[in-house]
Amino acid sequence: MPVVLIEKQSPQITVVTLNRPERRNALTMQLLNELIAAIKVASDEPHERILILRGAGVAFCTGLDLKEAADQKKAHATAELVAKTLISLSETRLITIAAVHGAAVAGGAGIMSACDYVVAAEKTKIGYPEVRRGLVAGLVMTFLRRQVGERNMRELLFGSELIDAERAREIGLINRVVASDQVMTEAQKFAGSVLQGAPAALAQTKRLIEELWSSSVKEDFDLALKYHMQARESAEAREGIAAFNEKRKPNWAG
Repeated sequence: MPVVLIEKQSPQITVVTLNRPERRNALTMQLLNELIAAIKVASDEPHERILILRGAGVAFCTGLDLKEAADQKKAHATAELVAKTLISLSETRLITIAAVHGAAVAGGAGIMSACDYVVAAEKTKIGYPEVRRGLVAGLVMTFLRRQVGERNMRELLFGSELIDAERAREIGLINRVVASDQVMTEAQKFAGSVLQGAPAALAQTKRLIEELWSSSVKEDFDLALKYHMQARESAEAREGIAAFNEKRKPNWAG
C-alpha cells in the first residue's frame, strides 16, 4: 500500500493524501520520498495549477515518526528529506492548499505551514512540541516567522502547547476554520477562486511573494538545518525521543 495517494481530480487539480492512518500519518523517509515525488509529478504536468494536500484517517499529520527518528543513523537523511519536502511545497509553481483535520503537529504543522492556503476543521489541534523531545523546530520556523510574527512564534515554540484551529486562524497560521465535513468543500471552493486567475500571473505573484523577503526560504533552511541537526544529534534528543516511545516523562539533565 503506498503511503502517499495521488488523485487527479481534474486536469488542473491534484489531491495528494498522506496515507499512514494507523500512525496518524507520521513522517517516515518512505512517506517523505513519496510526497516529494508526488509534488514533482503534479508540478511537471503543464495544465496542472493546484495541489490539495490532506491526511487519511483521524489526523492530517503528527510530525516525524519517532520510532524511525530514534535511529541516529537516519537523522541526517530524515532532516534533509523534511527540508526538501518543505522546499518542494514552497517552490512549486502550483498553488498549494492544505486541507487539515484532527491534528497538525511538529513536522505536520510545518508541512501545513509551507502551503499557500490552509483550511482546518473546527476541532483540529496544531502545535510545535519539538523542545519537549529535545529537538529544535528549525525547519518550520522558516515559515512561522513569515506567518505569525515573533511574539506568537515564541509562544508556540517555547510553550509547545497545542492550540485549537480558531486560535491558529487568529494568529495567521491558517486561513479558514470550518466544520469537519466541510474541509474539502472549502478547499475546492478556494481552488475554484484560484482558477479564475491567469496562470502566469499567479505563478509570478507566488514568486514575488517569496522574493519580497530579505532572505529566501532556501537561505533560511540552510541556517535552520544546522540548528536542527545539532539538536537531533544531542543527548537531549535521544532522551526526548526515547521518553516519547516509552510513554514516560523525559529526564532532562541539569
